[in-house]
Amino acid sequence: MGRDGIEPSTVLVSFRTADDMSEVEKEWAAVGTDELAAAAPWRAFRWYLGQRHYSGTYWSSTVGGPVIYESRLELARLLFADFEPSVCHIVAQPFFLRATVDRKARKHVPDYLLMTDAGPVIVDVKPARRLADPKVAFTFEWTREVVEARGWRYEVATEPSPVELGNVRFLSGYRRGWLFAASLLAQLRARDLDGATLDNALNCLPFEPSGLVRSAVLHLLWRQELAIDLSKPLSRRTELRRPA
Repeated sequence: MGRDGIEPSTVLVSFRTADDMSEVEKEWAAVGTDELAAAAPWRAFRWYLGQRHYSGTYWSSTVGGPVIYESRLELARLLFADFEPSVCHIVAQPFFLRATVDRKARKHVPDYLLMTDAGPVIVDVKPARRLADPKVAFTFEWTREVVEARGWRYEVATEPSPVELGNVRFLSGYRRGWLFAASLLAQLRARDLDGATLDNALNCLPFEPSGLVRSAVLHLLWRQELAIDLSKPLSRRTELRRPA
């Protein structure tokens, strides 16, 4: 971290409570994960004519509600987080981090906090071409050190594989679990589809409406109760596997 590095006593975190949007400031080492998991986004949405960022709101099946994003790249990372079974909660712009680094005041708002089975993950999203920018690299470097000092994981997300993103984006259309009949899902779960093709799965319940079967199979793919090779375009020849 350079000649001086981070002064640990100066690392502070601020977050907004979801109930009344009041601002809370604490020492980074003392803030609880439950507090951050319940935080509201730090920044307000910015909408103006000619803005360069594509902002929006995504309905997350993990959260059971909306999660904001400020770029197409952030939306891509959000889709993958929502698709990942180990992620149990997602917070956008979870907190405002401040520290003295190399004798200068620094500040940063990460893009996402993911609560996972393996612990918290702090995510920053940035185009790969921007990572060589010294200012960006320095900010991510000290942020990583602060996050990992707590035993949490830090991730910088860039552009995903277009094929993988296309598959996950398509499957996300089938993420709303309440739209699928429990009896139909139970029939599909009872079938031995390990090693079957997607076409086999779509035709495995011939006495049920084909459109409903198709949607239910794709819902199970979204839930990853049936696994596929995301690196290849989804087709009727795609092979299905039961997760290990």
